[in-house]
Amino acid sequence: MTIHRGKAIAWALLLAMLPGAFAATGAQAADGRLGVELNKLETLSSACRAYLVLSNKTGMAFSDLKLDLVIFDNDGIVARRVAVQGAPVTAGKTTLKVFDIDGVNCDGIGRFLLNGVMTCAAASGGADDCVSLIDTSSRAKAPLIK
Repeated sequence: MTIHRGKAIAWALLLAMLPGAFAATGAQAADGRLGVELNKLETLSSACRAYLVLSNKTGMAFSDLKLDLVIFDNDGIVARRVAVQGAPVTAGKTTLKVFDIDGVNCDGIGRFLLNGVMTCAAASGGADDCVSLIDTSSRAKAPLIK
């Protein structure tokens, strides 16, 4: 009887820890932050499709948010520079942005750099330095850094 009781307690403890384990991964942003996660790269016939997950915990809705991304090849050489429109981004919402990188093979991408934010406008007008609000992460083979 005590063996079953011990297993039940162990399972209860494990299940209690799981929500916290999932909350700490991926594009989950801390309060006051905007998480930008490179979630997946998908090879197409003449391009690489990238999936960005944006998790907005800033308390602000963004009507404009254009990211300046630089893609480096596996040798660290700049392969391409792209502007990605991330807006609209509702406060407290997680969104997916998909874009294609023409003429680039996904296997040839070494890393992504969030070089800056080209445009940033909060619906309430209170966003001055959007780069400082962003936390980057990646689930893809290539890291996303800033």
